[in-house]
Amino acid sequence: MKIGFDGKRITKNFTGLGNYSRFILQILADYYPNNQYSVFSPSKPKNELHFSKSKSISFYYPKKQLLKSIWRSFGIVKDLKNEKIDIFHGLSNEIPFGLKTSNIASVVTIHDLIFYRYPHYYPFIDRKIYEFKVRYACKHADKIIAISEQTKRDLINFYNLEEAKIEVIYQNCDSSFHTPFSAIEKNRIKENYQLPDEYLLNVGTIERRKNALLIVQALKSLDSKIHLVIIGKETPYSQIVKNYVEANNLKDRVHFLKNVSFKDLPGIYQKAKIFIYPSEFEGFGIPIVEALSSGVPVIAATGSCLEEAGGPGSIYVDPKNSNELAEQIQFVLNNKEQREKMILAGYEHIKNFSNQKIAEKLIKLYQKISKC
Repeated sequence: MKIGFDGKRITKNFTGLGNYSRFILQILADYYPNNQYSVFSPSKPKNELHFSKSKSISFYYPKKQLLKSIWRSFGIVKDLKNEKIDIFHGLSNEIPFGLKTSNIASVVTIHDLIFYRYPHYYPFIDRKIYEFKVRYACKHADKIIAISEQTKRDLINFYNLEEAKIEVIYQNCDSSFHTPFSAIEKNRIKENYQLPDEYLLNVGTIERRKNALLIVQALKSLDSKIHLVIIGKETPYSQIVKNYVEANNLKDRVHFLKNVSFKDLPGIYQKAKIFIYPSEFEGFGIPIVEALSSGVPVIAATGSCLEEAGGPGSIYVDPKNSNELAEQIQFVLNNKEQREKMILAGYEHIKNFSNQKIAEKLIKLYQKISKC
């Protein structure tokens, strides 16, 4: 098969949706190299892409200088036909307009419908654009991939879609998170980023929904030798967290890191005592899988799909209860047997996200809708 991919996130985004898109491309090329995987991107990457080269992967950029957004939504269809693409996979919630009439089969990955559940987190115009594009993609794609059972339930509830049209296919994290770092590498990372000896870790955009303030509030009642490292892009919400840190004399114990090298990130995970992810709502929660793969116990929040990502061995708390979070952090820190039990359960759980299983499910789905 000749499969085309929406490459905007692959070449431009170097966090969530970009990581997912590159992951999908990489595992397909690794396990099914006989197919041709064509990436259609409005622009070339500015940074190095984190996947290995493969003869089965090629990149296509528009020859005419149309507005990039117009090409991605409309002009790309002509190029897909010219390149004789059999299947198009929209990797981030949308597909081009007019694809249905081009005789090219299509699948779209829907990551979440958070803009429906928590509309106040999104500017009005952005929310309406998301709603329109996702609704269009769900209606016109031949198949829909939901990245969690939670997202599948939301698609059925909000869009009244038939369950048979939706397939849940999980994602895995980058293979580097499965590789233990040496003591020398860990020491280098500690020095480079000035990491404390013992720390809790949180990774993700510092925005209200992801709820970093709850961790800081819990930290206040913990032993002063325990620190918190927060890694992620800052938003205006970051200042609320920093104001609390300042007002409660926690400045020496809370460390904000940004522009962390991707190759160093697994080492930072591996040195953490606990990974904390109290997000109010997620489509999946790939940082949890990164933590479990790194051998780190996870405490996450109830209320969305984080139990799917973290499995039965992780601990889940009310995302509005800092006292409960503090109690559970203390419990894990003071109980070596519990910590080891959570680590082993985490290793067992991530077997559900093996690259080979995911690649196999994707290929079977492509074969179902293929018209060639």
